[in-house]
Amino acid sequence: MASKMYYFLLLLSVLFTSSLAAPMRYNVVSLGAKPDGKSDSTEAFLSAWAKACDTTPAATIYVPPGRFLLRNAAFQGPCKNTRITLRIDGTLVAPSDYKVIGNEGNWLLFQNVNGVTINGGILDGQGTGLWACKNSGKSCPDGTTSIGFSKSHNIAINGLTSLNSQLYHIVFNGCNNVKMQGVKILASEKSPNTDGIHVQLSSSITILNTRISTGDDCISIGPGTNNLWIDNVACGPGHGISIGSLGKDPNEAGVQNVTAKTVTFTGTQNGLRIKSWGRPSNGFARNIVFQHAVMNNVQNPIIIDQNYCPDNKDCPGQVSGVKINDVTYQDIHGTSATDVAVKFDCSSKFPCSKIRLEDVKLTFNNQPAQASCNNANGSAFGLVQPNSCL
Repeated sequence: MASKMYYFLLLLSVLFTSSLAAPMRYNVVSLGAKPDGKSDSTEAFLSAWAKACDTTPAATIYVPPGRFLLRNAAFQGPCKNTRITLRIDGTLVAPSDYKVIGNEGNWLLFQNVNGVTINGGILDGQGTGLWACKNSGKSCPDGTTSIGFSKSHNIAINGLTSLNSQLYHIVFNGCNNVKMQGVKILASEKSPNTDGIHVQLSSSITILNTRISTGDDCISIGPGTNNLWIDNVACGPGHGISIGSLGKDPNEAGVQNVTAKTVTFTGTQNGLRIKSWGRPSNGFARNIVFQHAVMNNVQNPIIIDQNYCPDNKDCPGQVSGVKINDVTYQDIHGTSATDVAVKFDCSSKFPCSKIRLEDVKLTFNNQPAQASCNNANGSAFGLVQPNSCL
């Protein structure tokens, strides 16, 4: 009898423990969100986040089909929970009046969080009004990033679509261990400052199987980026994949261990670019690999520009202090929209070093393109067209 009672109590204990660990699910509609695209659903989303953040079992915040209007919302950590999933089957919509959130920095912000996954969904930043304001030369808000992650770790983003951001689409600042895949980013090629994905002060970032069409850099890589892996990305229209601008500040963290492979550029301003301000800095870019890239009518397929000085302010007559070395371009093919397809314009004080070109073939109007080098040292291997100027 005692033995049977023991096993009965053991079974109850197991069932009770299992019930405690059962995943929690929070439907934003049950918490007051309206899928009509007009009613402000911000508080319902923040309520769902607060509940998920305060539990320990895995939690899912569910956004059903429909359009959900959100003002700027900050999803703050740290949380008790390190397994929060946002499953989005609907569309999150920013206010149509860009002035409502235009000076907020971020529309949606995840800060100090650990272990957050976003599956699916569409973010509609409704940025066209602000773009028109900026392009008219009027005084306008700076604009807001559609979704930002700050000081966060172990982030996964799968199948998210970002449309028409006011400013940057997706930003990682001070983050570690991020994996993005199957992301789509769409905005007009005339949309100002709408970088697709921006990374800075972050490490161990992976971007896979992503399509980006926007008005600025498809992917911009800022100071303090370390161990960034980009694979199977299509860019265009846009300004390409850019490391920089670096060297804006005299004391600045460097960029290192960046790989961009299996990338396609179509009708972009740049392909693979590294740029730094033309003024003193202790910044650097090193151990960079650009591999298996296709250029389709790209204005600057391969470019290093260390004399970046917008509007000729705060830098004329100065020299970049950013040190660029150990950069490899391997298996780069396609067409240039200009006669100079390879341009290395490096610092006269700290020339680029260990630049490696291998199996590069870029043409202009069905003829070999040209290369231009200033203060650049390195070597070429295999077939390299245009002829190397290193």
